[in-house]
Amino acid sequence: MRCYFDNSATTPLDPRVREAMLPYLENLFGNPSSLHADGLVARRGMEEARRDVATLLGAEPDEVIFTASGTEAINLALLGVIGETKAADRHVITSAIEHPAVLMTCRAMEKRGTTVTRLPVGSDGIVEPAALATSLRPNTRLVSIMAANNVVGAIQPIEELARITRAHGALFHCDAVQAIGKIPLDMRSLPVDLLSLSAHKLYGPKGVGALYVRRGVRLAPLIHGGGQERGVRSATENVAGICGLGRAAAIARAEMADDAARLVGMRDRLLAGITEAVPGVYLFGHPYRRLPGHLCLGLAGHEGEAIRLLLLFDDAGFSLSSGSACGSSHIAEPSAVLLAMGFDPVRARGSLRITLGRFTTDAEVDRFIEIFPRIVGSLTATNLQHYQQRRQQ
Repeated sequence: MRCYFDNSATTPLDPRVREAMLPYLENLFGNPSSLHADGLVARRGMEEARRDVATLLGAEPDEVIFTASGTEAINLALLGVIGETKAADRHVITSAIEHPAVLMTCRAMEKRGTTVTRLPVGSDGIVEPAALATSLRPNTRLVSIMAANNVVGAIQPIEELARITRAHGALFHCDAVQAIGKIPLDMRSLPVDLLSLSAHKLYGPKGVGALYVRRGVRLAPLIHGGGQERGVRSATENVAGICGLGRAAAIARAEMADDAARLVGMRDRLLAGITEAVPGVYLFGHPYRRLPGHLCLGLAGHEGEAIRLLLLFDDAGFSLSSGSACGSSHIAEPSAVLLAMGFDPVRARGSLRITLGRFTTDAEVDRFIEIFPRIVGSLTATNLQHYQQRRQQ
């Protein structure tokens, strides 16, 4: 039986979410823009989902725009704010450890004349508010800082960063893809103007996301067409996926506190168990200001064997990762996040990311603690041939 310890890459679909989606995959197939009864049923389901997402965020339903992914939501936030403004008026601030959806969008904006400042982080993966304050310029239009990092799980001081940004008169975007449903994010108290999320990190389906847009914030659309989503995101909506996201948001709101407490307990027990059994295990990122089920580990003396470790764990029935799933095509390269945190290329190449989730069991954690020293101890030359064969498949 396999054990899934890669919930930051994607989460399994909650059976309750699947149940909510099924009617819209079968009989309730109307186009929500149609005026007949079938279309109105689809529209009602979609608007109920919008209310559920808004409630999770402490927002109003008309502040939620549905997209096809978290990446699209991020692109809409960044490019939509910049729009067609003059190059001299376009300064954006982000951090050096953002997800590629932010960093690559910023790189594309730079090619079009936007000035981008990338804030450094400390060895704990945290952005210092003072660094943001000193980087703001008269023409700063947007600051984009993630709520929690996808590689090391570090939770950023979003409220303080957003307050500094608002006091300056700029807009604040938060990439909350990793954080939504795991930690509270309430727009009634957070001075955040834009927030992006993705259903598949929330025990919902792949292929649907959302962007929170505070009332009064204007965005230039990326996709032009029939004017859906109040003209900000044209295209026929993915009704089944949106209803799945809505149900996932409602479940998260009801169960977040209990899930978080359980995951923190399992995470800390797992870390204590493997560090006691194997000397040389060390933690990347802030020791406690991190997502509830998130661990990013290094193994002293074996940093160059992270890929072998992943394959050995895979053979033993455990799905883990090395850093971000979006960076899997560059798995042999040092992690850009860890390099930005000040780690040398050897350590930055050798991380193991273990992310527990809603359906992780105590028995699975016990089994991992039991096999961890055995797998680490098996990193010998006799495994090299097997590793090479797996890499060629």
